[in-house]
Amino acid sequence: MRLFAAVLPPESVTASLADEVAVLRGLPGAEGLRWTGRPGWHLTLAFYGEVDDDAVPDLSARLERAARRTAPFGLALRGGGQFGRGRVLWAGVRGPGGGLPALRLLAGRAEAAGRRAGLPTGAHRRYTPHLTLARSREPLDIRPHLTLLDGFATPAWTVTDLALVRSNLPDSGVPGEQPRYETVARSPLGASG
Repeated sequence: MRLFAAVLPPESVTASLADEVAVLRGLPGAEGLRWTGRPGWHLTLAFYGEVDDDAVPDLSARLERAARRTAPFGLALRGGGQFGRGRVLWAGVRGPGGGLPALRLLAGRAEAAGRRAGLPTGAHRRYTPHLTLARSREPLDIRPHLTLLDGFATPAWTVTDLALVRSNLPDSGVPGEQPRYETVARSPLGASG
C-alpha cells in the first residue's frame, strides 16, 4: 500500500480553507490548475511510497514511539507559496508558541521511523511545511493566487496526533479524479506508555 505520515487539520480549519479555495478557484488562470479535494487536505510529514503489508506493523509501532516523544503543539494555516514556478500552489503553515520547530521535529521523527522500518525514504531534503491546494503540469503565473493567499489565515489548532495515511491513486482514467485517502492509524502525541 502507498503510505505517508501526516498531520490532519480539524474540520474548523478545513472549513476556513474551503472558503478561501472557493475564491482562489474564481481567479483568472484557475482553470489551468488541478485542485486538490477537501478530503485530501493534509500536511505530509514523511512519504513512504509502496509499503509491503508485512512492514506496516513495524512502521506503525515506530510512528507511535515518535508521536509519544513529541508533545502536542499549535499550528495554523497562513499565507501561501508555490513550487516549480506555479506547478504547485500551497497554503503555508505557521506555528504559534513554537509549533513550527515541533512540526519539523515530528517530520524528522516520522522520516526516521520509516528508515528504521527498512523503507527507502529517498534523499533527505529540508522539510517545508505546506498543504497542497492545486497542481499544474506546466508552469503557470499564479501571482494573483499568491497575492490573495498573503492575507489568508485559519484559526490556530492544537496538533494532538500523527496519522498514517494510505493513498489510493485513481485508476478509472477519468480526468480530474482525485486520490482517495484512508487513515490507517492515529498515534497520540505525548502519550505516556
